[in-house]
Amino acid sequence: MGFLTISRLEYSYHTMNGETKALSDINIEVEKGEFLAIVGPSGCGKSTLLHLIAGLLPSEGGSIEIEGKPVSESRRSIGYMLQRDHLLEWRTTYENILLGLEINHMINEKSKARIDELLAAYGLSAFKDVLPRELSGGMRQRAALIRTLVMEPELLLLDEPFSALDYQTRLKVADDICGILRKEGKTAVLITHDISEAVSIADRVIVLTKRPGKIKKELEICLTLPDGRKPETPFEARSAVEFGRYYNKIWKELMDDEGR
Repeated sequence: MGFLTISRLEYSYHTMNGETKALSDINIEVEKGEFLAIVGPSGCGKSTLLHLIAGLLPSEGGSIEIEGKPVSESRRSIGYMLQRDHLLEWRTTYENILLGLEINHMINEKSKARIDELLAAYGLSAFKDVLPRELSGGMRQRAALIRTLVMEPELLLLDEPFSALDYQTRLKVADDICGILRKEGKTAVLITHDISEAVSIADRVIVLTKRPGKIKKELEICLTLPDGRKPETPFEARSAVEFGRYYNKIWKELMDDEGR
């Protein structure tokens, strides 16, 4: 059994106009420390799947378990990063990072020391007392990640966390955040529309069909640089020998599903 186990998951949206099936028969196992990416057409249920894993939506069939326990009993073990950083503009970087700890009454000397450690490790110590508007986009995303990590989650859910950034910043922040998560040994599930991002970041990529989302393809990602080394960062991974082959396989799966 994996760290995260999703079995026969089903979900539909219900409106006055009737029922819309969003996800059908989703079965996924994620091992501890694995980085999984999920791609699929717009509207196929990718973000809905993350909401279900996070316990923000109730599933209508099947099960989601973390280390054998229903997700409803493990919510504190889950961290969620959204497309935008959602930093509060009237709070300093440090005060934003404290927010989750405040809400959960978890501020103590140990948690404060952990914040200082993360700020130093990821280059934000000098910016702890500034407001979000004084931070670059990449700094804001690092602050948002630290805010998530201080809650000590065992599973990170990433809903297109780089999509609001310009291309150059996006590449740098992807390197930063993936490096942080690898160093911390976190298990992560990334939702993205960007095939290059999925291949360069993930250990495994799952391709969903158009709605209702079903698993169409799974690819284990194994990359090698021209000099025989394994890539150390997502940016390096884009130069891997196998990168284009994985990209084309995923592209073909998505285009076949669109009937092209």
